[in-house]
Amino acid sequence: VIAGQTGISGSAQIGARCMFGGQIGVAGHIRIADDVVVNNHCVIREATLERGARVGPFAHLRPEARIGEAAQVGNFVEIKKSSIGSGSKANHLAYLGDATIGNDVNIGAGTITCNYDQGKKHPTSIGNRVFIGSGTELIAPVSLGDDAYVAAGSCISDDVPSGALGVARSRQVNKDGWVTRRKAKSTD
Repeated sequence: VIAGQTGISGSAQIGARCMFGGQIGVAGHIRIADDVVVNNHCVIREATLERGARVGPFAHLRPEARIGEAAQVGNFVEIKKSSIGSGSKANHLAYLGDATIGNDVNIGAGTITCNYDQGKKHPTSIGNRVFIGSGTELIAPVSLGDDAYVAAGSCISDDVPSGALGVARSRQVNKDGWVTRRKAKSTD
């Protein structure tokens, strides 16, 4: 099923029992396997979607994106030159560029791979069954081993070994009375 206002250009292979919501742009060499669902308002260029993948709404798959079998790429997720393993999920507000992501990985909301240093692109490698908490920055080049966890709000710049928890965030400090003092200064 291909809903209205969907444009398909280039050499697209689309498997059986696929469903495309409306207002989708598909361009370039695309391979979409059987049982794939692409929700409304997605852009897909030069990508591969394996059997049972779910994409969107509002997802952007850029060249060399590969979405594995039964993997999910949700709303406002951008994938560039990356592979997402079978059963893995990046459901909300993420950027994954130059990354290899294993099977059964959970990418928390707001996770980004910081892959560009203004001169060169760097890879991120994420093993199988990894859990990445929301609001995480992965500073490439970096690797996360199988079964690793990353605490929400972390800025990871060193490898996280298999089975380890990576935590990289500052401690919270509350400044009691700060607002009152600030308001007093601004009225002076």
